[in-house]
Amino acid sequence: MLIKDNSVIGVQIENKKFYSDAVIICTGGMSYPATGSTGDGYKLLESIGHRIEKTRPALVPLITKGDTAKNLQGLSLKNVNLKLIINSKLKREIFGEMLFTHYGLSGPIVLTISKDAVDALDKKYNVKITIDLKPALSNEQLGNRLLREFKQHGNQQYKSILKNLLPAKLIPVCVYQTSIDADKKVNQIKSAERKIILSWLKNFQFEVLGHRTYKEAIITAGGVSLKEINPKTMESKLINNLFIAGELLDLDGNTGGYNLQSAFSTGWLAGNASIL
Repeated sequence: MLIKDNSVIGVQIENKKFYSDAVIICTGGMSYPATGSTGDGYKLLESIGHRIEKTRPALVPLITKGDTAKNLQGLSLKNVNLKLIINSKLKREIFGEMLFTHYGLSGPIVLTISKDAVDALDKKYNVKITIDLKPALSNEQLGNRLLREFKQHGNQQYKSILKNLLPAKLIPVCVYQTSIDADKKVNQIKSAERKIILSWLKNFQFEVLGHRTYKEAIITAGGVSLKEINPKTMESKLINNLFIAGELLDLDGNTGGYNLQSAFSTGWLAGNASIL
């Protein structure tokens, strides 16, 4: 970067200098390094005085304890309610679709809450995710449904009646985690056991141990402090005629196109302001 009298006047690449009236830096974050986005922009901007808020993967799949997710690999759940619990306190709650993988959890609602999980894990906090598999039903309504199913199909085995409630892949997991004999006739299932089933359906739990790397993260959280950027032009408040756009900024949103829009909008602002 060529800087004179607190204004950028061009860039230097190896031994060649290129002079210009303005410079726009939009080299991307650290996500998807195979595309060439390796975080060099952060180092460059930090070297000329900009503050870089801590960078970390965001919209990233999560790694969970045990083999439960692995055994459910490939199963996608729709219309479920997910709660992110940090140190036994509810942090976020979201409704939508998720996916089980060989290492843990992914899919839209998991990616959306992943930044909070990553930050909590970095602080060595306890992180759990609970999934309500029947969010359309209250505990009372679900309890009544279970009772009705059990009365109507009293001679069926426990593992068979679960076919009316769960995807096939989830049935062995439910049987194991509720500790009820798979071959037990449902008319022999006691009230206390029925409450255990209800609790499991409303609170399917996972302990989160970590997250995947930047290679699988959709975006990078953190970046150049927004306090050092003119929000109307994307011009640096530290160096005149220097504009910063896209994922280099400490600006991120949920999955669903918001981060692409952020990159487009900040790039448009920087491009227009740089030629005025």
